[in-house]
Amino acid sequence: METRNLGGLPADERAQKKMLKRIYVGNLPYSAYDDDVRALFEAYGEVHSVDLIIDRQTGHPRGFGFVEMDESTADEAIENLNNAEFQGRRLRVNEARPKQDRGPRGPEGDRGGFGGGGDRFGNRGRGQGDRRRGGGGGGGGRREDYW
Repeated sequence: METRNLGGLPADERAQKKMLKRIYVGNLPYSAYDDDVRALFEAYGEVHSVDLIIDRQTGHPRGFGFVEMDESTADEAIENLNNAEFQGRRLRVNEARPKQDRGPRGPEGDRGGFGGGGDRFGNRGRGQGDRRRGGGGGGGGRREDYW
């Protein structure tokens, strides 16, 4: 069988990827490990991946994650595990939705920076009547929005 490489993956791998369903699993206990979640879902079919989300700053679990299963068995797992009790918590299980674009983030975005504000001379005070000033300490947005 010949495979053509289109879209970065060989044709047979792309076909396999399309047949997988990504499942959102919420309200997980913070003590749950990938292997625990995998074992729970394997009762309904082959689990291709488990991805439990960890907070970047603290390194602690966030209480949700994603499981990838074959499309043919994923619906049964969703139906049976939604609202099921797992390690003392009632799970929320449904088909994962695509991540929404939340726009620019961080100090370069439109939300302003850290402490922000001030005029072009470095004055941070308020009440001077200059509308072009970036704000007195709450961010103030991007500079070009004020000039």
